[in-house]
Amino acid sequence: MRPIFPLSVLCLAAGLVNACKPEEVVQTEDIPTAGIRFINAVPDTGAMDMRAVDIVENSASYNVAFRSTTLLYYKPARAGSRHFKVFRTPTSTDPAAVQQATAKTVVADVEVTLEAGKLYTFILWGLSRTGSTPAMQLTMLTDDPPDPGTQVALRVINACVPALCGASADGVVDVRVFTVAQTINAPATSFSGVLPITASAYQNVPTTTGCGTSAATLPNCYTFDFRPAGGATTGAALASGAGPAGAPEAVDLDAIPGTNVAGSAVSAILVPRAAPSSQGGSASTPGIIFVWDRRPPRTCALC
Repeated sequence: MRPIFPLSVLCLAAGLVNACKPEEVVQTEDIPTAGIRFINAVPDTGAMDMRAVDIVENSASYNVAFRSTTLLYYKPARAGSRHFKVFRTPTSTDPAAVQQATAKTVVADVEVTLEAGKLYTFILWGLSRTGSTPAMQLTMLTDDPPDPGTQVALRVINACVPALCGASADGVVDVRVFTVAQTINAPATSFSGVLPITASAYQNVPTTTGCGTSAATLPNCYTFDFRPAGGATTGAALASGAGPAGAPEAVDLDAIPGTNVAGSAVSAILVPRAAPSSQGGSASTPGIIFVWDRRPPRTCALC
């Protein structure tokens, strides 16, 4: 039998020598990125998937239900000329062949240009059923408000469709933003005549003070009140809700955008009720989805 101990020692020595060599520097690509998010506002069908079909990246949104308020954060996507598609989400209880066919069903197909450093919202809205108006469509909104400085930038998006958004025949809405102290007739700001499937421009308002989620602090928050255009300011609104307060930055935490936090931008999205006999869910009245569009720059050194 040959001795193996000397050979083992030689191998160990060779390994130690190699370990002492400087590591090789591998240059990686500095990829320019934008931020994207996906919202499903289609009231007469089920969940949707949106993903890039031009390159492989972790920007996809899967199983996004109608009026879903989860996973509404921005995902990084490579900037430049891009190609995205929206597919139907398969139902897990269906046979495998049916699930595969559903997952291949394209409901929207867009080619867009993403600019590095900018944020975008992809919103699927309208009606999916054949012959319905307005027809289902995918729109990319640029979430690029000017810096509001010591104030807060607000925007409203009318994702409603007339047949499923109250008694208004045309779906056009007026929106008033106010605290309890200001009242609906003396709002901090208002948005007039916002058409269906459109977004307003941003408007700056003073920050709220002491806005929170408790009964004692809610009166300090901005209420977003959606009504048919030109209608009365008394009685029930199409939808009404308090905007997010946010939270200031700390030593180890970036600010959470909201109406209490200067430099923030917030969008209030009016979404319709679910269509009867659809997978849209049980929502029987229009509602509001709140999202933030701009995070204040970090300024805290030692808060």
